Amino acid sequence: MVKSSSDRRPATLADVAAKAGVSVMTASYAFNRPQRVSAPARAKVEEAAVALGYVGPDPNARSLRRRRTSSLGVVLGEHLSYAFDDPQAAAFLAGIADVCAERSYAMTILPTTGGPEDTRRIRVAAVDGFILWTTVDDDPVLATVQALRLPAVIHGGPRVDGLGLVSIDNRAAAREIGTATFARAEHPAVLAFPLDRRREQQLAPGLTPSTASFPVTRDRLLGFRDAARRTRHPWQSVTVAVCSHNDRAHARAMTERLLSRPDTPDAIAAMGDEQAIGALDAIHAAGLRVPADIAISGWDDSPFAADLGLTTVAQSMRDQGGECARMVMANAPRHVQAAWSLVRRNTTRD
Repeated sequence: MVKSSSDRRPATLADVAAKAGVSVMTASYAFNRPQRVSAPARAKVEEAAVALGYVGPDPNARSLRRRRTSSLGVVLGEHLSYAFDDPQAAAFLAGIADVCAERSYAMTILPTTGGPEDTRRIRVAAVDGFILWTTVDDDPVLATVQALRLPAVIHGGPRVDGLGLVSIDNRAAAREIGTATFARAEHPAVLAFPLDRRREQQLAPGLTPSTASFPVTRDRLLGFRDAARRTRHPWQSVTVAVCSHNDRAHARAMTERLLSRPDTPDAIAAMGDEQAIGALDAIHAAGLRVPADIAISGWDDSPFAADLGLTTVAQSMRDQGGECARMVMANAPRHVQAAWSLVRRNTTRD
């Protein structure tokens, strides 16, 4: 958890330059014209800025010192194309856009991928506040947003002092859908979101939930572990297939690996509908029946889920996006637990 910033005098550019051992001009160029500063000098300036809590020049001051920009910054911890390719990300952004349209705001998407430019991209964004797509616990962007002291809310987690949070109770939802999926199964399995920014694929029996630095992944693993215990399956006997991305192709490939194992699963709980659809493709290609041979569930209740008769967790990402936008515009950060429900259809046994 990121700690709250201190009340001491805000650091200045001169303070950063002195700590980095460079001129004020060099420090200024490091923020405004980084191409004119050597990589070692720029690294010294950035390290000094982080140590002093300096967040860079105020973009609003550079814009005729306007007090408001009437724009929201949406920090998306994915490549920009994810906003258009992933149905749930698109729905979330649509919810933000609905509120922006009502109040004559613009929306600026700020993609971050764990690279060195992430924090600078946030520091120089000319926005009135931030909405952050779920990220890892130790993402340096969180401290940068916090230091800017603009209204900000995180969707999905992690919890950060002074910032709002909008999320469902992922552990409780996973417990319920896991119980429905694992019922009458002998070899249950889980298709999981990435654990951390490395996005490494793996198959692991009884994966320890705390190894996930994405809070959504961690909480859903905890809920599936609860469900395994509730249905009398030792967690160590549940194979967790970690996908590198939340899409059909990766889920299909991981499901094919699961089906090739001696202990072929007869129940698979996926963390997303896109994953479940990819798994269904692999299951049908293998000539197996759902749910007679393998029960399967998804998450999000997308339109495809209804068409396929998929048991899933329903939540409204569009509503959650709108809630995030209203919270930032009102400058009233708080923790909101959004609604969810279990939707039982034809792909599970009960």
